[in-house]
Amino acid sequence: MNYYFAADTHLGLSAVGDARAREQHFVRWLDTIKNDAAGVFLLGDIFDFWCEYKTAVPRGFTRTLGKLAELSDNGIPVHFFPGNHDLWIFDYLPAETGVIVHHAPLEITLGQQNFYLAHGDFTGQLAKGYRRLRWVFTNRVFQKCFLAIHPRWGVAFAHRWSRHSRLSKGIAIPFKSGEEPIVRFAEQYSRSHPVHHFIFGHFHTPVQWPAGEQAQLTILGEWLQGCEYAVFDGEKVTLEKWK
Repeated sequence: MNYYFAADTHLGLSAVGDARAREQHFVRWLDTIKNDAAGVFLLGDIFDFWCEYKTAVPRGFTRTLGKLAELSDNGIPVHFFPGNHDLWIFDYLPAETGVIVHHAPLEITLGQQNFYLAHGDFTGQLAKGYRRLRWVFTNRVFQKCFLAIHPRWGVAFAHRWSRHSRLSKGIAIPFKSGEEPIVRFAEQYSRSHPVHHFIFGHFHTPVQWPAGEQAQLTILGEWLQGCEYAVFDGEKVTLEKWK
Protein backbone atom coordinates (compact mmCIF):
# COMPACT_ATOMS: atom_id res chain seq x y z
CA MET A 1 0.00 0.00 0.00
CA ASN A 2 1.24 3.48 -0.92
CA TYR A 3 0.61 7.03 0.25
CA TYR A 4 0.15 9.60 -2.50
CA PHE A 5 0.79 13.35 -2.46
CA ALA A 6 -0.26 15.94 -5.02
CA ALA A 7 -0.76 19.71 -5.14
CA ASP A 8 -1.36 22.66 -7.42
CA THR A 9 -3.78 21.23 -9.94
CA HIS A 10 -5.46 24.66 -10.09
CA LEU A 11 -8.72 23.23 -11.34
CA GLY A 12 -10.75 25.87 -13.12
CA LEU A 13 -7.78 27.95 -14.29
CA SER A 14 -8.14 28.59 -18.01
CA ALA A 15 -5.07 30.82 -18.43
CA VAL A 16 -2.81 27.78 -18.95
CA GLY A 17 -4.10 24.88 -21.04
CA ASP A 18 -7.55 23.31 -21.14
CA ALA A 19 -9.14 23.44 -17.69
CA ARG A 20 -11.63 20.64 -18.40
CA ALA A 21 -8.93 18.34 -19.80
CA ARG A 22 -6.76 19.02 -16.74
CA GLU A 23 -9.55 17.96 -14.40
CA GLN A 24 -10.22 14.80 -16.38
CA HIS A 25 -6.51 13.96 -16.31
CA PHE A 26 -6.36 14.49 -12.54
CA VAL A 27 -9.46 12.37 -11.94
CA ARG A 28 -8.00 9.53 -14.03
CA TRP A 29 -4.93 9.63 -11.80
CA LEU A 30 -7.10 9.45 -8.67
CA ASP A 31 -8.97 6.53 -10.19
CA THR A 32 -5.73 4.71 -10.96
CA ILE A 33 -4.20 5.00 -7.49
CA LYS A 34 -7.33 3.95 -5.58
CA ASN A 35 -6.41 0.27 -5.79
CA ASP A 36 -3.22 0.54 -3.74
CA ALA A 37 -3.67 3.81 -1.82
CA ALA A 38 -3.46 3.73 1.95
CA GLY A 39 -4.02 7.49 1.98
CA VAL A 40 -4.11 10.51 -0.32
CA PHE A 41 -2.76 13.93 0.64
CA LEU A 42 -3.77 16.95 -1.45
CA LEU A 43 -1.45 19.76 -0.40
CA GLY A 44 -3.23 22.86 -1.57
CA ASP A 45 -4.35 24.81 -4.63
CA ILE A 46 -6.34 21.87 -5.92
CA PHE A 47 -8.88 24.49 -6.97
CA ASP A 48 -7.71 27.71 -8.56
CA PHE A 49 -10.44 29.43 -6.57
CA TRP A 50 -12.84 28.08 -4.00
CA CYS A 51 -15.30 29.98 -1.86
CA GLU A 52 -18.23 28.48 0.02
CA TYR A 53 -21.13 30.87 0.28
CA LYS A 54 -23.90 30.11 2.74
CA THR A 55 -26.17 28.62 0.10
CA ALA A 56 -23.86 28.18 -2.89
CA VAL A 57 -20.52 26.69 -3.90
CA PRO A 58 -18.45 27.31 -7.05
CA ARG A 59 -19.81 25.80 -10.23
CA GLY A 60 -17.91 22.88 -11.76
CA PHE A 61 -15.49 20.24 -10.42
CA THR A 62 -18.22 17.57 -10.38
CA ARG A 63 -15.84 14.82 -11.51
CA THR A 64 -13.27 15.71 -8.87
CA LEU A 65 -15.75 15.97 -6.02
CA GLY A 66 -17.34 12.68 -7.03
CA LYS A 67 -13.99 10.90 -7.14
CA LEU A 68 -12.93 12.29 -3.75
CA ALA A 69 -16.22 11.11 -2.29
CA GLU A 70 -15.69 7.67 -3.85
CA LEU A 71 -12.24 7.34 -2.31
CA SER A 72 -13.52 8.41 1.11
CA ASP A 73 -16.55 6.11 0.90
CA ASN A 74 -14.22 3.21 0.11
CA GLY A 75 -12.24 3.81 3.29
CA ILE A 76 -9.26 5.66 1.78
CA PRO A 77 -8.43 8.71 3.92
CA VAL A 78 -8.19 11.84 1.77
CA HIS A 79 -6.43 14.74 3.50
CA PHE A 80 -7.01 18.20 2.05
CA PHE A 81 -4.82 21.22 2.82
CA PRO A 82 -6.21 24.58 1.66
CA GLY A 83 -3.63 26.54 -0.32
CA ASN A 84 -3.45 30.23 -1.07
CA HIS A 85 -5.89 29.81 -3.98
CA ASP A 86 -8.50 27.58 -2.31
CA LEU A 87 -8.17 29.12 1.13
CA TRP A 88 -11.87 29.49 1.89
CA ILE A 89 -12.79 25.88 2.45
CA PHE A 90 -15.19 25.54 5.36
CA ASP A 91 -17.66 22.69 5.92
CA TYR A 92 -18.95 21.79 2.45
CA LEU A 93 -16.08 19.59 1.26
CA PRO A 94 -15.78 17.47 4.42
CA ALA A 95 -19.57 17.13 4.68
CA GLU A 96 -20.17 16.21 1.03
CA THR A 97 -17.03 14.31 0.08
CA GLY A 98 -15.63 13.08 3.40
CA VAL A 99 -12.21 14.68 2.98
CA ILE A 100 -10.26 15.58 6.10
CA VAL A 101 -9.40 19.28 5.98
CA HIS A 102 -6.24 20.62 7.65
CA HIS A 103 -5.98 24.38 8.05
CA ALA A 104 -2.53 24.10 9.62
CA PRO A 105 0.61 22.02 8.94
CA LEU A 106 0.24 18.37 9.86
CA GLU A 107 2.79 16.13 11.53
CA ILE A 108 1.88 12.50 10.96
CA THR A 109 3.54 9.10 11.14
CA LEU A 110 3.14 6.92 8.06
CA GLY A 111 4.58 3.47 8.40
CA GLN A 112 7.67 3.97 10.53
CA GLN A 113 8.53 7.47 9.34
CA ASN A 114 7.45 10.94 10.44
CA PHE A 115 6.12 13.53 8.00
CA TYR A 116 5.61 17.29 8.11
CA LEU A 117 3.01 18.30 5.54
CA ALA A 118 1.79 21.74 4.45
CA HIS A 119 0.97 23.72 1.33
CA GLY A 120 4.18 25.69 1.88
CA ASP A 121 3.14 29.25 1.07
CA PHE A 122 3.32 30.27 4.71
CA THR A 123 6.44 28.33 5.68
CA GLY A 124 9.82 29.98 6.16
CA GLN A 125 10.69 33.64 5.76
CA LEU A 126 8.04 35.53 3.80
CA ALA A 127 7.90 38.95 2.22
CA LYS A 128 5.97 41.49 4.27
CA GLY A 129 3.61 42.18 1.39
CA TYR A 130 2.58 38.53 1.17
CA ARG A 131 2.16 38.30 4.94
CA ARG A 132 -0.19 41.28 4.87
CA LEU A 133 -2.14 39.82 1.95
CA ARG A 134 -2.44 36.46 3.69
CA TRP A 135 -3.66 38.18 6.86
CA VAL A 136 -6.36 39.97 4.88
CA PHE A 137 -7.56 36.77 3.22
CA THR A 138 -7.76 34.90 6.55
CA ASN A 139 -9.46 37.77 8.37
CA ARG A 140 -13.04 36.85 9.24
CA VAL A 141 -14.32 40.39 8.73
CA PHE A 142 -12.88 40.50 5.20
CA GLN A 143 -14.28 37.05 4.45
CA LYS A 144 -17.77 38.10 5.54
CA CYS A 145 -17.56 41.24 3.41
CA PHE A 146 -16.51 39.23 0.36
CA LEU A 147 -19.22 36.65 0.96
CA ALA A 148 -21.76 39.46 1.02
CA ILE A 149 -20.99 40.13 -2.66
CA HIS A 150 -23.15 38.16 -5.08
CA PRO A 151 -21.22 35.10 -6.39
CA ARG A 152 -21.78 36.30 -9.94
CA TRP A 153 -19.36 39.17 -9.31
CA GLY A 154 -17.24 37.77 -6.48
CA VAL A 155 -16.23 34.56 -8.25
CA ALA A 156 -15.65 36.37 -11.56
CA PHE A 157 -13.39 38.89 -9.84
CA ALA A 158 -11.37 36.13 -8.14
CA HIS A 159 -10.85 34.27 -11.42
CA ARG A 160 -9.68 37.43 -13.19
CA TRP A 161 -7.22 38.13 -10.38
CA SER A 162 -5.85 34.58 -10.50
CA ARG A 163 -5.55 34.62 -14.29
CA HIS A 164 -3.62 37.90 -14.23
CA SER A 165 -1.33 36.61 -11.46
CA ARG A 166 -0.53 33.38 -13.29
CA LEU A 167 0.16 35.10 -16.62
CA SER A 168 2.43 37.70 -14.98
CA LYS A 169 4.40 35.31 -12.73
CA GLY A 170 4.67 32.26 -14.91
CA ILE A 171 4.00 28.67 -13.94
CA ALA A 172 6.87 27.79 -11.58
CA ILE A 173 8.84 29.54 -8.86
CA PRO A 174 12.61 28.99 -9.36
CA PHE A 175 14.18 26.86 -6.63
CA LYS A 176 17.13 28.56 -4.87
CA SER A 177 18.69 25.34 -3.57
CA GLY A 178 20.07 25.58 -0.04
CA GLU A 179 19.30 29.30 0.15
CA GLU A 180 15.57 28.69 -0.17
CA PRO A 181 13.80 29.84 3.03
CA ILE A 182 11.72 26.66 3.08
CA VAL A 183 14.92 24.58 3.06
CA ARG A 184 16.34 26.53 5.99
CA PHE A 185 13.06 26.05 7.84
CA ALA A 186 13.16 22.29 7.32
CA GLU A 187 16.81 22.06 8.38
CA GLN A 188 16.17 24.02 11.56
CA TYR A 189 12.94 22.23 12.40
CA SER A 190 14.46 18.78 11.95
CA ARG A 191 17.15 19.56 14.55
CA SER A 192 14.55 19.55 17.33
CA HIS A 193 11.82 17.33 15.86
CA PRO A 194 12.10 13.72 14.63
CA VAL A 195 10.87 14.44 11.12
CA HIS A 196 12.03 12.27 8.23
CA HIS A 197 10.12 13.92 5.38
CA PHE A 198 8.93 17.46 4.69
CA ILE A 199 6.49 17.66 1.79
CA PHE A 200 5.18 20.93 0.37
CA GLY A 201 3.37 22.22 -2.68
CA HIS A 202 3.03 25.85 -3.82
CA PHE A 203 6.31 26.27 -5.71
CA HIS A 204 5.28 24.29 -8.81
CA THR A 205 8.87 23.01 -9.08
CA PRO A 206 9.45 19.29 -8.34
CA VAL A 207 12.50 19.04 -6.10
CA GLN A 208 13.96 16.67 -3.52
CA TRP A 209 16.60 18.14 -1.24
CA PRO A 210 18.36 17.06 1.98
CA ALA A 211 17.09 18.83 5.09
CA GLY A 212 19.61 18.22 7.82
CA GLU A 213 21.16 14.90 8.75
CA GLN A 214 18.06 12.69 8.72
CA ALA A 215 15.35 14.51 6.80
CA GLN A 216 14.44 14.99 3.16
CA LEU A 217 12.52 17.89 1.67
CA THR A 218 10.16 17.16 -1.22
CA ILE A 219 8.49 19.93 -3.18
CA LEU A 220 5.67 18.66 -5.32
CA GLY A 221 5.33 19.87 -8.86
CA GLU A 222 2.18 21.08 -10.59
CA TRP A 223 -0.56 19.84 -12.89
CA LEU A 224 -0.73 22.79 -15.28
CA GLN A 225 1.91 21.14 -17.46
CA GLY A 226 4.02 18.74 -15.42
CA CYS A 227 1.44 16.49 -13.69
CA GLU A 228 3.93 15.56 -10.96
CA TYR A 229 3.17 13.86 -7.68
CA ALA A 230 4.97 11.97 -4.91
CA VAL A 231 4.48 8.48 -3.54
CA PHE A 232 5.67 6.93 -0.27
CA ASP A 233 5.96 3.14 -0.42
CA GLY A 234 6.79 2.66 3.26
CA GLU A 235 10.52 3.13 2.79
CA LYS A 236 11.17 6.17 0.60
CA VAL A 237 9.43 9.12 -1.03
CA THR A 238 9.83 9.42 -4.80
CA LEU A 239 8.68 12.02 -7.27
CA GLU A 240 6.80 10.70 -10.27
CA LYS A 241 4.98 12.04 -13.31
CA TRP A 242 1.52 11.07 -14.48
CA LYS A 243 1.19 10.73 -18.23
